Amino acid sequence: MRTQREDLLQAVYESGRELSTAAVMFHTKLSELRGLSATEGKAIDILMRFGPLTAGEFGERSGLAPASVTGLMQRLEAKGVARRVRHEEDRRKVLIELVGDQASAAAPYFLHFMGGLAALLEGYSDEQLRTIADFSSKAAAVQQDAAGRLGSRAE
Repeated sequence: MRTQREDLLQAVYESGRELSTAAVMFHTKLSELRGLSATEGKAIDILMRFGPLTAGEFGERSGLAPASVTGLMQRLEAKGVARRVRHEEDRRKVLIELVGDQASAAAPYFLHFMGGLAALLEGYSDEQLRTIADFSSKAAAVQQDAAGRLGSRAE
């Protein structure tokens, strides 16, 4: 017989799986509409959030292995959404940066989703929102670490 806490933990795990699947499917479709793979679309998101990155920095942020990062950056360049540039302070380093306004290019696809999300969040108190934000951030860090561990096994 399961305890109430076990039932709650199971509900959190199940809702996390549902959210993860919904997010992957949404971003896969969004990327396809833009002529990108889902990985390419999320790579653009990483570069939008953190700015130009070296391949190593991108690997740390994404959890991808170095060979995967190199191939991904080549594909983004070929599609004209990113380019490699020399680091201004250390000319030995190469950064990958976005070309054009990628946020504006994707914005129309997010209107309905963000409106629905805003309406959903209105039903939560400030304290609940702090808890949701804290959990989401920490869960993302746990998942990023797990991705990094998978990436290191592939090498």
